Order: sequence, then structure tokens, then C-alpha cells
Amino acid sequence: MSTATGHVDLQIGGMTCSSCATRIERKLNKLDGVTATVNYATEKASVDVAGEVSPDQLIQVIESVGYTAHVPVTEPAETGVEDDPTAALRTRLIVSAVLTLPVVAMAMVPALQFTNWQWLSLTLAAPVVVWGALPFHRAAWTNLRHGAATMDTLISMGTIAAFGWSLYALFLGTAGVPGMTHPFSLAVSHSDGTGNIYLEVAAGVTTFILAGRYFEARSKRRAGAALRALLELGAKDVAVIKDGVEQRIPIESLAVGDEFVVRPGEKIATDGEVVDGSSAVDASMLTGESVPVEVAAGDQVVGATVNVGGRIVVRAKRIGSDTQLAQMARLVEDAQSGKAQAQRLADRVSAVFVPIVIALAVATLGFWIGTGGSVAAAFTAAVAVLIIACPCALGLATPTALLVGTGRGAQLGILIKGPEVLESTRNVDTIVLDKTGTVTTGTMTLLDVITAPAEDPVEVLRLAGAVEDGSEHPIARAIVKGAKDKVGELPAVADFANVAGLGVQGVVDGHAVVVGRSRLLADWARRRADHQPEHLPPELDAAMRDAQEQGRTAIAVGWDGQARAVLVVADAVKPTSAEAIGQLRHLGLKPIMLTGDNEPAARAIAKEVGIEDVYAEVLPQDKVDVIKRLQGEGRVVAMVGDGVNDAAALAQADLGLAMGTGTDVAIEASDLTLVRGDLRAAPDAIRLSRRTLATIKGNLFWAFAYNVAALPLAAAGLLNPMLAGAAMAFSSVFVVSNSLRLRRFR
Repeated sequence: MSTATGHVDLQIGGMTCSSCATRIERKLNKLDGVTATVNYATEKASVDVAGEVSPDQLIQVIESVGYTAHVPVTEPAETGVEDDPTAALRTRLIVSAVLTLPVVAMAMVPALQFTNWQWLSLTLAAPVVVWGALPFHRAAWTNLRHGAATMDTLISMGTIAAFGWSLYALFLGTAGVPGMTHPFSLAVSHSDGTGNIYLEVAAGVTTFILAGRYFEARSKRRAGAALRALLELGAKDVAVIKDGVEQRIPIESLAVGDEFVVRPGEKIATDGEVVDGSSAVDASMLTGESVPVEVAAGDQVVGATVNVGGRIVVRAKRIGSDTQLAQMARLVEDAQSGKAQAQRLADRVSAVFVPIVIALAVATLGFWIGTGGSVAAAFTAAVAVLIIACPCALGLATPTALLVGTGRGAQLGILIKGPEVLESTRNVDTIVLDKTGTVTTGTMTLLDVITAPAEDPVEVLRLAGAVEDGSEHPIARAIVKGAKDKVGELPAVADFANVAGLGVQGVVDGHAVVVGRSRLLADWARRRADHQPEHLPPELDAAMRDAQEQGRTAIAVGWDGQARAVLVVADAVKPTSAEAIGQLRHLGLKPIMLTGDNEPAARAIAKEVGIEDVYAEVLPQDKVDVIKRLQGEGRVVAMVGDGVNDAAALAQADLGLAMGTGTDVAIEASDLTLVRGDLRAAPDAIRLSRRTLATIKGNLFWAFAYNVAALPLAAAGLLNPMLAGAAMAFSSVFVVSNSLRLRRFR
């Protein structure tokens, strides 16, 4: 039995729709010992190989089905200007639109049909059909060689049929004579078709579908932005100590074993160990825990976390691709690559519709010739079948609904990234919520002041706030803000001192005040000659224990040798979170909390907002595992998060929703962004996405229904150009007006 010999990532070129990705995936998986997933959005194949299959063999298999492939370069050279892969498509769309507009106008408005107008139409339409539709013709040819039919086949076939027949009518029929017009008649009548041209159909369909492809390509381009944003988080330079002297060097020049200085407010350059000094480090981007972690000599620190306390010296232990940040970038990429995008509805229907239309066109031709009809009339009927099947409204069905739906979403503070996102919302049955910054505010807040008997809470806040005002610690900031909100201006502090890892002390209005852990109060009382060691009285001790059991941070306050109060500080729940959870349940979703914070804190918050299932103390890579485990149980999972630590899980989930108040990395890795930072936007986003998807499906149904209803008329030779044009126009108008109803979404 062969053993796994490795993993290969391949960059794939030439895919035009998700059915292309499916075809490559199927072909690769036929090889012995190969397990492959192909992602249309990122244009990558992720291949696990067991046995003797080389990357060159994998590339040959992909090329044999008409696509290009290569092993991506791991570290691309930095260029000053980033190539925009959508630029060429944008140019093709703009040129095609400018040329198509007069062609459609002349065909639809008899008043514009001057003498020889048809030749101007031909001049303008030819570049659109030949050059503008070239990507569709290429893709159709690739599909044809491998016995497959997609939307591209239908577009290519319809536009070539319409353009080819127009050429025949102009050069060999009667359509080219001076003074020819398309009269405005909706009557059904027999005709040999040699006086009819369909240039507006050929050019119009090409332009509509190019517009849809351009919007899709623009959203696809963002797939790699999450990784770029993640790697941007790291420090750009670092203050290294060489021969006892500090010198700033670029981060790339840092080596394992180098010692570097991190001052308050600076990012830690890379993973390492503290060798001197003590501080508090904000690691919320990695752990999700809102309380900063106290570090001293011997403690490990992680690159890209922020030093919020004192000056520390760190020895580098891991650099470059070995750091935790780089591992998180790999997690995000793996999650994006493994995410099977929903196959496009139009492609799925096209696979069945195209062969039926071709068979019907051939049958029509055979029937007319077999029953003694003229060859011209037989060809007219057969080509009419191909033309009426050409998906004009079909090309509008997805882009218009998406345009209106995403526009309405933007007004409501919901940004939807692309059409494949909508398919994900349909079946979501489980929603996983990060705690910090999603359900809670993400910042420390003073929640309670518990005083000893006969103590005044306002006086406690006034003295504690004054001493903490000298500290930059996030807990201190929360106490100061709470004190200022209640008391107003705080008095000045003298002899201020910061006791590393324990708290602060100083003199305020003649009182020697201590604020910090209960141990600091005991040590301070012991050092005073006129006092016995003072522990917290029973009522304050109980309050402190209660707060800690709920995962909150409890701070003792004392002055003049006595413990006076306990201040309770924690990450506060957003006022709208409980309501949002209720709305998510109403949509049929099961809420689950997933956080890096400690178990008691997570349970307390979950109980407050009405969530029963909690996964606490979970690292970023474990978050991905939890999502995978839920998916393995057959659940379709949405994830709401805001931090870097959520990015990989957001990418792994079937539907990722990022809070707009969160980090760029989370926003880039998600499918939907909730701009307001209000959790109530999550149920709104899911409802809007489901409504938009329903509109797209309705559009596709009616677009096909019009085509199918007109096919018998075309096959019977009863379809004049005006009727065909009117049917096309009416189906397009219907699709657009149906999409515009999304503007009324509340």
C-alpha cells in the first residue's frame, strides 16, 4: 500500500466558470492516489498525492482537458505596480458596450433606420462578436473538444448563429438592399428569413454577459487579499541590540538569536522569549482574549502582538515562514483553497439546455427539408431556434439581481462579495460567533464597584481613577473612563509607581492609595510599620471570587492601610447582541460561541445573550478544526468574527461574516462584511442574501421560460425578427424589473 508522498498546489489558467473547476477536479481524481480540490475563485488546485505521481504529470492531465497549470512561485518578487487581471476584461466590456448601443437602438427604433443603416450595424457589431466574445468562443471550443457544454457554449453558439445568419441575409439575401427596414410588427408569419438580420442580438448578448463576467472577476480578485492583509500586520523594522548598541534594521535582516527592543505601543517583531523587562502584551489578534497578558523574563511572546506596558528586550526564536503569523496565513490560504464554491445555476442548466437546443435545431432542419420545404426556409427555422435560445435575459439574470442586492446591502451596511456567496446562505443551519468584538464590544469596561461597609463608591472611583490615570494599561484605561464618567475631573497624583504585574500606587489628597491585585494590598500593608498585614474583608473577598468565576477581572482598591472596594472590569456585551441571537434563531440557525477567552468568561457572556453551546480557550488553528468538525457532522456553517485570529475560520466556514469594526484580514477572508459592527446586521445579511438568491433563481426560470416558449414558434418558421426582438426585450425588461424589487428590502 503506497504512502502519502506530499501535497502540491497548482495555479490554473483558462477557467471561465465553476463547471471548468469541476471538470479538472474530476479528471485529477481519476489518477491513482490523487485527492484534488479545485477552487474557481482562487484559481488553484490543492492536490494530495500518495504514490508516484509527479507535479509534471498533474500539469499534463490539466492541460489535456484544455487548461494551463503551473506550480506557483512561493515568494513572488515585490513589484511597484500590482497587475490588475480585470483590466483587459474591463477594456473589452467598455469597447463592446460603446459599439453595441447604436446597434441595439437602430434595430429596435424604426425611426433610426436610415438608408443603409444595416451596413453601419454590421460594421459596429462585427468587432463585438469576433473580438468582444472571443473568451466565450475559446471556452466553447475547449468544451466542445472535451464533449462538454456550459453557458459559454450557449453564448458562443447563439451569437455565431445570429451573426452568421445576418451575414447570409446581407450578402446573399435581401437584407442588404438600400432602404431595408425592420417594420414594427408583432404578427406571426412565415418567412424565408433572407430579409432579417439579428446583429443586435449577437452584440447585445455579448455585452451583457461580458458585464456579468467583469463583476464576477472583480470579486474573485479579492480572494488573495486576505493573505496580503495578514502579512501586512507584521512589523516592518526592528531595533536590534548589536554590541550593546541599538540599531534599526529591516525585519528581513533579523536572524534567530538576535535580541531586539520593544517599546510601549510597538509591535513585537517576531516570535521570541523575553530576556529583560516586564510588560503587558495585547495578544487579542491571536487569542481573542480581551485582557492583555502580563509577560516578564523567560515568557514567550508572539510576533505582530502589541506591547502595551513597559520596555522589554526579546530574543528572536522563530522568523519568516516559521512564525505563528505565517502559519495563520497558511491556514487562511488552505481554508480558501479547500472551499468548494457552489456551482453556478446557469451552468448547471446550460449543460442540459444546450444539447436539447442543438438537437431541436437539427430536427427542425431535417423536418423542413423532409416535408418538402425550401432549404432557405429550413435554415431560417433552424437558425431561429438557435437565436431564440441565445440567453439574452439569462446573461442579465445574475448580474442585475446581484447589482441591486449588493447595492441595497451596502445601504444597510452589508457588503456582499460575489454571487457564490449567496448560494452559501441558502442552506446555512449553524452560526458560529466569536465573542470578543463580535458579541461583546472588544474593549475593557468598568462594570461594577463593590464597596466595604460605610465606603462611598464615588470617593472610591475618584481616588482609584486618579492613581490609574498614570498607567497606560487597558484595565487602567477602563477604570479611568468609568471614574471620569461618574466623577468628572480627577485629582492629581503624587509619588506614582507601577508595580510590575500587580498594580499601581500613589498619593492622592493625602491618602496613600493602592489599586491592583489583592496580593499587592497585602504586601503594601505588611511593609507599613503601623499596620498588620491587611487582607480583604469577607464581603470583598467573596465579591472578588464571584467576579473571577464569571471570567471578569477584579481589582482591589485600598488606602491608608485598609481595603476599601473591589472594581469589576470586563469586556461588555453589545446592547443589541441578545436581540440579534434571537433573530438568528428565528431564521432557523443554531448559535454557537467560539472564543480564545477563558471558559468562565465565555460561559457568562453566552448565558447573557442566550447561547447554550460554547467552545472556549480555542487557538486560531483549533477554530478551523471546530468549523471542520461541525461541517463533518453535516452542518452548513456560517461564522461571524472580527479578529485576525478568526480569519482562517471565516475562510473555512461555508459563509464567513466579518464585523466591519474588525481587522482588515478578517474582512478580506470573509464573504460578507457587516459595516456597522452591530450583530443585528448578521440576520439582515442572511435574509438579504437569501432574497437575492431567490430573485436570481426566479430570473433564471423566467429567462429560460421565455426561450422555451418561443422555441416551438421558431421551429415552425413563424418567428419574425420583430417578434424575436420583442420577446428578447420583454424577457430582459422582466428580469431587470424583478431584480429592482430588491430595492424595497427592509
